[in-house]
Amino acid sequence: MTTVEIVYRYAAPPTEQVARALGRARDTYGIRHLSLNREARTLCIEFDATRLNTAAVTKLVRAAGLEIEEEQQQMAASAPTSAASTG
Repeated sequence: MTTVEIVYRYAAPPTEQVARALGRARDTYGIRHLSLNREARTLCIEFDATRLNTAAVTKLVRAAGLEIEEEQQQMAASAPTSAASTG
């Protein structure tokens, strides 16, 4: 599993209807975590890249009715890595 985190900056605060639609988007297979930061006006979505791609996630957000201004993508590690020491 490859976990990807994408952050959207939105123009206007989500209405109650948009918030409910985003809540339903959370039930989409592959969406792992969704969080709104109202102060920063951002929506962060963590998803499984083996199940969804960025375009599909963006489509879900737009279908929910959130007006996206900017999109930033960050890779998140799928599993912790450890460095073996050779001594």
